Amino acid sequence: MTSSPYALTVGQLAERSGVAVSALHFYEAKGLITSTRTSGNQRRYGRDTLRRVAFIRFAQRVGVPLAEIRAALASLPEQRTPTRADWAQLSENWRAQLDDRITAMQRLRDDLSDCIGCGCLSLDRCALSNPDDVLGSTGTGPRRLLAGLAGSTQTPVPEAGSAQACGPQPGCAPVVGDCSAPPPQPGKPLVQSA
Repeated sequence: MTSSPYALTVGQLAERSGVAVSALHFYEAKGLITSTRTSGNQRRYGRDTLRRVAFIRFAQRVGVPLAEIRAALASLPEQRTPTRADWAQLSENWRAQLDDRITAMQRLRDDLSDCIGCGCLSLDRCALSNPDDVLGSTGTGPRRLLAGLAGSTQTPVPEAGSAQACGPQPGCAPVVGDCSAPPPQPGKPLVQSA
């Protein structure tokens, strides 16, 4: 295959875009960018690839997964490089997702100030994992992990000692021993030696 005299080598593309050569190879393997090959089997990229790489990097920076970026680029007519109008339309589709992430991150930030150094697994109350001690009836420490940043922290709490409280469930921390057993006393070892 021959390439245009304006084609860029992978090194030139990396230098001009500020992206590592390995990242460019990764993007190509994932179908985000394409290259042609010279008769010596060297990659050559069109100058428009610079704009595609900038689009990919910015979309990644705001938290858009590569699979969604690939789908967005594939939706463009004839695989062309995104224009300003394309970016406006595609970014509008991602705006709601980004707003949800921002809200979740703000909630995490606000809760984190109470959590730093608190030793969550040993406290009765944790604003992040156990808001308002909703899990207090099942023993000390949180029994459930956050389902995710975007998920609700208001989880129904099973009755202490029930099979639901002790059985493994999605989003539950592993439970050792019987949930209906009284919580350990401060200063006492959790495991009794034989």
